[in-house]
Amino acid sequence: MTVPAFNPLVDAVVASPPSSPAGASASGRILVVDDDPTVSDVVARYLEREGYDVVLAADGPAALDLACSLPPDLVVLDIMLPGIDGLAICRKLRESGPTPVILLTALGAETDRIMGLEVGADDYVTKPFSPRELVLRVGSVLRRARADRVAPMQQQRLDDGPLQVDLAAHQVTLGGEPVALTVREFDLLAYLLAHPRQTFTREELMREVWGWSFGDQSTVTVHVRRLRQKLERPENDWTAIATVWGVGYRYDPYREQP
Repeated sequence: MTVPAFNPLVDAVVASPPSSPAGASASGRILVVDDDPTVSDVVARYLEREGYDVVLAADGPAALDLACSLPPDLVVLDIMLPGIDGLAICRKLRESGPTPVILLTALGAETDRIMGLEVGADDYVTKPFSPRELVLRVGSVLRRARADRVAPMQQQRLDDGPLQVDLAAHQVTLGGEPVALTVREFDLLAYLLAHPRQTFTREELMREVWGWSFGDQSTVTVHVRRLRQKLERPENDWTAIATVWGVGYRYDPYREQP
C-alpha cells in the first residue's frame, strides 16, 4: 500500500491505518468533503479500513449533488470549501433530514465551531487532526444515531406538559407540533428530561450524554442554547432548561412552572 505524503493538517506521522480488532466491523456510507486531496485520501483510507464505504467531494456543489444521489449515513465536512462553504452545506443538509455531520474546522476558529453547532452539526474536529480520532468520532456519532432509531431507552416516551419525546421514533413534539432536533440535541434533551430537577455540570453532560471524556465544554452551552430556542416559546412562559450559575444545567418540569 502506498502511504500518502505528509500533510500538516493530519497526523504528524501518517502511516498505514491500524488493522481493525478481530471481529470488529463497521458499515455505512460516509461522504467526505474537503478540497485538499491529501486530507481526503488519508481520511478515506482510515475509514475504508474500518469497513465504511467512502464517497469523496472536493467542493460544495458536488457535495450536495452526492448527498442527494447517494444519501450518506454521515458527512465529514470541511468548513472552508470552494463554491459553497461547509456551514451553508450543513444548513441545507439539515433542511432535508437528520443525517449526522462532523465538521472539520481550523485550529482556534471558535466562531466557526460555534456556528457549526448552531446550524446543526453533530460534532467537530479541529485541524490539524488525528485520522484515528476522526474515525472514533465517526463511529461514536453513527452508533448513537442508529441507537436512537433502533434501540431507545427503557421508556418509550417522555412527556412533560406540552412536550413529548418519543424515544422509539426519535421524534419531539411541542404542543402537537414537531420540533426538528439534531442527534446531539435529541440526546441532550432526552437525558435532561429523564432526570428532572437534577443539575449536571457541562463535563458530566459531555460524558454521560455523548460519551466524551475530552473536548470543548462550550459544545454543551451551544446545544443548550439551541434547545432553548426551539422549546421555549413566549406563549408557554416556560424555561425548560435552567442555568445553575457556577454549576451547570437542569431540566425544570413544565408542570412545576409558576
